[in-house]
Amino acid sequence: MLDSAFVALQHILPRHWLTAVIWRIARIRNQRVKDFLITQFARAFDVNLEEVRLAVPGDFATFNDFFIRELKDGAREIDDDDDAVVSPVDGTVSYAGDIRADNLFQAKGIEYTVGDLLATDLEEVERYIDGCFATIYLAPYNYHRVHAPFAGKLVAARYVPGDLFSVNETTVSRLRGLFRRNERLVMHFRTDFGPAVLIFVGALNVGSISTPWTGEIRPRKAGVVDALDLSNHPTEVAKGDLLGWFNMGSTVIILMPPGVCEWDDDLEPGETLRMGEEIGEIKGTTG
Repeated sequence: MLDSAFVALQHILPRHWLTAVIWRIARIRNQRVKDFLITQFARAFDVNLEEVRLAVPGDFATFNDFFIRELKDGAREIDDDDDAVVSPVDGTVSYAGDIRADNLFQAKGIEYTVGDLLATDLEEVERYIDGCFATIYLAPYNYHRVHAPFAGKLVAARYVPGDLFSVNETTVSRLRGLFRRNERLVMHFRTDFGPAVLIFVGALNVGSISTPWTGEIRPRKAGVVDALDLSNHPTEVAKGDLLGWFNMGSTVIILMPPGVCEWDDDLEPGETLRMGEEIGEIKGTTG
């Protein structure tokens, strides 16, 4: 009952307005305020401060700076096996499996299509029919930087305006088409094994998404899909390179073509992941 009420409440909340308010609060520079927010958050969510690169809270100008914190060198080991696909984030597996025709599993009784997810990149849909995908949820307490799960070249990126529903388990299991309704940043890669996609999915209270190529992208509820300029940063990425970060918690989705990747057997819903650990193995290539 409470779960259903939470989802229903989101329909009437001013989601973009609330997210804008959180964006401003997270960027307050008053030392007492930002230190209080950082220390209370770290205590409430038992954040491992030993692995944080900077001193907490003093070296962070705002709460958001802490939220998108960098880790010390060596805090995450990147699996260097050439055939290994690694987790792009710290997070929890929502679902990983096969794309059935062009349908992706969201939750029991709920599916959505690759075409809905990619929006305007409809010519790319055929590449992923009967492929595989993985959806990984980042809770607010997770390390929130997103890294390349494989080596390749970033050939295109699209910002798709949309809604800002929560992407927690309660909402995912009850709201149809959640990932195609929310705003997202779609990154297309060309790799040695063929094409691949990584998608940042926005959510309630995610004030923005940032990448080294685009800078900060603020949420838009509607409008045209933007083809983003990639000329400001090298587009060749090694496995483990930084792709961007969420300014608050959200979800990433990986799409792979058919016959290319086999997910690890333990990549099941609820499995906790650390960025850089193997989650799958390349088994083939596409043309």
